[in-house]
Amino acid sequence: MHLRPVLLTSFFALVASGALAESNFNRITSFPVTANMEAGEDMARESSAEIVSASEDGMTLVYSDSPLGVIGLVDITDPRAPRAMGNIEMGGEPTTAVFIGDRVFAGVNTSESFANPSGKLVTIDPATREITAECDLGGQPDAVAKAPDGSFLAVAIENERDEDLGDGGLPQMPAGFVVKLPVRDGVADCAAKQVIDVTGLADIAPEDPEPEFVDVNAAGEIVVTLQENNHIVIIGVDGTVSAHFSAGEVTVEGIDTRRNGALEFTGTKGPIPREPDAVKWIDADHVAFANEGDWNGGTRGWSIFRRDGTPVWDAGASFEHAIIEIGHYPEHRSHSKGVEPEGMETGSFGGIPMVFVASERSSVVGVYDITDPAAPRLHQLLPSGISPEGIVAIPQRNLLVTANEFDGREDGSAGSHVMIYEWQEAPAAYPTITAAGAETLIGWGALSGLVADAERPGILYAVSDSVYANQAGIYTIDASQTPARITAKTVVTRNGFPAQKLDLEGIALTGDGGFWLASEGRTDRLTPHAILRVDGRGEIRQEIGLPPELLNHEIRFGFEGVSVLGDTLWLAVQREWKDDPKGFAKLVAYDTQEKTWGAVHYPLDSPADGAWMGLSEITIHGDWAYVIERDNRIGTDEAVKRLYRVPVAQLEPAELGGTLPVVSKELVRDLIPDLLVLNGYVQDKVEGFAIDAAGIGWAVTDNDGVQDASGETLFWSIGKVE
Repeated sequence: MHLRPVLLTSFFALVASGALAESNFNRITSFPVTANMEAGEDMARESSAEIVSASEDGMTLVYSDSPLGVIGLVDITDPRAPRAMGNIEMGGEPTTAVFIGDRVFAGVNTSESFANPSGKLVTIDPATREITAECDLGGQPDAVAKAPDGSFLAVAIENERDEDLGDGGLPQMPAGFVVKLPVRDGVADCAAKQVIDVTGLADIAPEDPEPEFVDVNAAGEIVVTLQENNHIVIIGVDGTVSAHFSAGEVTVEGIDTRRNGALEFTGTKGPIPREPDAVKWIDADHVAFANEGDWNGGTRGWSIFRRDGTPVWDAGASFEHAIIEIGHYPEHRSHSKGVEPEGMETGSFGGIPMVFVASERSSVVGVYDITDPAAPRLHQLLPSGISPEGIVAIPQRNLLVTANEFDGREDGSAGSHVMIYEWQEAPAAYPTITAAGAETLIGWGALSGLVADAERPGILYAVSDSVYANQAGIYTIDASQTPARITAKTVVTRNGFPAQKLDLEGIALTGDGGFWLASEGRTDRLTPHAILRVDGRGEIRQEIGLPPELLNHEIRFGFEGVSVLGDTLWLAVQREWKDDPKGFAKLVAYDTQEKTWGAVHYPLDSPADGAWMGLSEITIHGDWAYVIERDNRIGTDEAVKRLYRVPVAQLEPAELGGTLPVVSKELVRDLIPDLLVLNGYVQDKVEGFAIDAAGIGWAVTDNDGVQDASGETLFWSIGKVE
């Protein structure tokens, strides 16, 4: 076995050439919150960066980590190299922490039950890591906001409901309220605490308000969302309610409303309540809020209202549609609240007033130019970690920070991260591939196999996997544009209807305008391992099942790629099956003329402890068969993602059931550096590779349909393949 690396001309097709048209945010680093744990701690414990704030000089971040019961501190003096400053125990569940001067003030939930809520405001000296004061808040705190001049804190005391009690709705006492606490010389004046009653205002359960989020404007006025009550409250500088209004209802059209393994944006919901979560003042007269929904609502967008309750602008389905175009739509949330806008921030960069809207379920942040509050303009969408909840803008340093709360390490996904972006005079690095500009809205994601057009350079075709098992797609990609463009989607059909139970992982050309497709299969879910031949319209014309010599030894990890060599189809089996020696996966051959099967063995690299190694693509080009070999690690130093090549001359299949010949391999490219170009963490699933008519190699990652994944799709070129 040979492991000599093959040198290629390399470029990453992410940035536009030519003059810079405008400034954009680009991610410059990602900080895993586990880095704040001390040596010897159990690193496998769940941890989460939820709400993030910055010190007044913009050099330090603080975030709440409720699973660990701590606040975490991060030194971003060098924002490209954040330095862990450790965690500080809070004696409860911290919900929000903010800086005033050189002190951190954190709301901490200490409730023993939903019926007996309690909480405190904790004051911390980050220099000594000591708690210097505590103040009883009289209920369960959610959001904490500070006055711009640091003169007081506003705390939303939610006293949240028990979603498992009765129908999970309101009313469920005790009622929530708002607390206003003066801050003098770095000390919260608990004796001067003002409890502000917000009962009797909303049309929905007025006796049981649940304040969710607060913000304070330059005049010292507080705006509060009552999410479950679908209401907005404005509290004047004297601490009394000065205005309030319903967040209203919206009818949303052109959305997917069914969780059914298909992307169908033809549905309508409404009229339904907005049920806003995060809220921000955007000037003295306007507030913006993210319409996440919770109980009966959620309209998948965000809104701007005047302070008197007059609607000014609503995103409708436009925010969600933009997310669909970049492949981040969470189909598994179609039946509920779709992309779920949750977090929100404001800030002015380059003289442009902006609103930042975080989509919890799509793991992106929308950047809006709100120069005209009546006509916000979507400037760009930023890739984030999984489930961004907190956002903080640091305009004086041209920085934006997100806190991404999801920790999926127990299930093999990524951990929680804090991510930092910089406002740059540069093109937007993301997305790398998009369906924007197509004649109709194209839903896509989970790209798991790639093949190039035989004649047109830069034209490729991709397939989607079992995430969309009931609407498998073949996507036409124009890679001559930056970002690459998905220009068409062909749904795979059987007898004229969308084929069901497909798990497409490989695609190859038939030579007559159609495609060979490899369906990985998973028999425990009644999805068969199969080879399909479809025509140019996607209609299945032939289905080839596996012979007993293969099926008798199958496991769930089946075919992950297909390529053509003469009359023979070559298919990469992802992992060892029951009859394979440890460390060897099959490359299976099927002769389409003789209808016979055979195979060779491919030697896999050794995985790290607790990981597995497998194949995820095969592409035959010239004298070589290129394969992607990867492990299942995500975001770790031990991750392995490599492009190898095997001499075609060694593809001499032996009969199944006997001893198989072992091929040799050469390392072509370590793909880890490519996967880190966007300054995120290493994505686990590099699943597509193709060489186009000009000899350019292209690769793509599978974003898992945004299920417990960040949704990022990386599509790039490795340059000319010699």
